Amino acid sequence: MSFPKVSPGGFKAVYGVENYVQGVLDHQLLHLIKVRVSMVNACAFCLDMHTTDALKEGETAQRLFGLAAWRESPFYDERERAALALTDAVTVLERTGVPDEVWDAVVEHFGAEGAAHVLLAIGTINLWTRLNIATRKQPELAG
Repeated sequence: MSFPKVSPGGFKAVYGVENYVQGVLDHQLLHLIKVRVSMVNACAFCLDMHTTDALKEGETAQRLFGLAAWRESPFYDERERAALALTDAVTVLERTGVPDEVWDAVVEHFGAEGAAHVLLAIGTINLWTRLNIATRKQPELAG
């Protein structure tokens, strides 16, 4: 099933949030969030798309590969680490919600509005991964 063809209005609505987030967040950080969510959710299509996009926009392979173990990797600054911790907490949401220390660190580094933008980015990519997994969207093999 092609979600955009079956539900063009739904696709347009989700893409609207995507466009908003792209306009308010640093693209390097946004790539890290998208790749990490794609890893956690095991979305092959999203992982292929977002790593390809990140590399084209200058992200390093080392930092992208390091996302699998970002807590142990020295490749991320404190701001990125705060966003990645929130990414993990929201993507694998516990019944108790996001831990206070995770949320507080994001607000400390991004401010309240910036934290909302990071949260929107995380929520949006989580929606995309779930739509792509549910509709069995697969990446194309590289030539």
